[in-house]
Amino acid sequence: MNQPNQRGGGGGFRQAQQSSPLAIRTKKSQLTTDNYTKMVMGEVWKKDWVYALIPFALGLLPAIFVHSWWWLVLAVVLTVLFVLFRSAQVTGVTQMEQSKPLFERMSFEMDQKQLLLRVGPEKAMQLTWDMIGRVRRDADAYLLYLKPGTPPEGMAAWRLWLARTFDVPVFLHLPMRIFNSPNDLKLFESLLRRKNLLPTEATTAAV
Repeated sequence: MNQPNQRGGGGGFRQAQQSSPLAIRTKKSQLTTDNYTKMVMGEVWKKDWVYALIPFALGLLPAIFVHSWWWLVLAVVLTVLFVLFRSAQVTGVTQMEQSKPLFERMSFEMDQKQLLLRVGPEKAMQLTWDMIGRVRRDADAYLLYLKPGTPPEGMAAWRLWLARTFDVPVFLHLPMRIFNSPNDLKLFESLLRRKNLLPTEATTAAV
């Protein structure tokens, strides 16, 4: 699993960065660990439920040769263990030291070059737009997903597959209510479209 510090450039909050005078600035917001866990758990299992069938099938496989109800019990146990392990990956992100900056109360400043996560006048984290892999627009918020880190060279193909398949999404959560005006919201959407992070046919959000 890619760690949060492997995605966002990894340094946590530092001395305040300078943003453009024309930057879009928001009010402060905070993504709680409980909300993050609920959102990611739903996203992960919407995609990965099919993989839970693999340990179930493996547990039942011996029943082809030896018929016994114990193989069904084994299949259920293996499936439960897989579910617990995958769920622990999600909850583990919120417990790691590197991920704590994601759950600070912060405001955002966005311009053409960068995205600043600001928790105070002298404390901010700088992200460049090439660190954002994709954006999802929900009814009331934007989710800016950080790109996974680059795997080490020479990693075995099966380990690379596991890392990519069972990655845990890490994102910035920007509720629409934190924007200071409808115009700021329109400018932000336009910026995302120019960065190819939103479809060009996306309509401007209503507030």
